[in-house]
Formats: sequence, structure tokens, C-alpha cells
Amino acid sequence: MNLVGWIVVGLVAGWLARWIVKDDGRGCVYTMIVGVLGALIGGALMNAAGRKGIGDFDLRSILVAALGAILLLLVLEAIGGRRGSRRRR
Repeated sequence: MNLVGWIVVGLVAGWLARWIVKDDGRGCVYTMIVGVLGALIGGALMNAAGRKGIGDFDLRSILVAALGAILLLLVLEAIGGRRGSRRRR
């Protein structure tokens, strides 16, 4: 997949993940970065499970990237939530 394909998959997967996790809006670039990092995470997890990671621009690649992006957002939320609760005290 070329660079434009990664950007498109990143945008779609990031948007889908942010919609599922109910992440606040931070802009298009943030969504794309979350999606591309999610694609890397999801692809690595799929390879570790012995399956094909991210390949062509198809629905499966978007779903794998969205899964990785959801995991990334949940980890970021857990880290941010801990810091936020300490400041409130």
C-alpha cells in the first residue's frame, strides 16, 4: 500500500475508532495519526497471531487498523484518566 493508501486507511480507521471510543474531537491530523498508528498496532497483533496484517486497501485492512486504533485510544484514555484524577485531588 502506498502513502496515500495509508493516509486514507488512517483517516477512516481513526474516525471509526474515535466514534466507537467517544473520543473528543481534536482534528483531522490527530484522527489520521491515531488511525495510522492503529494500523501499525493492529497489523503487528495480527502478524503475532499468525494472520495477515495490513495489506491492500480493503475492508479487512480498515477493520484491523480500527481495532489497533481503538486499543491505542483506550490506552491513551487510561493514561490520561489517571493523570486527570490526580490533579483533581
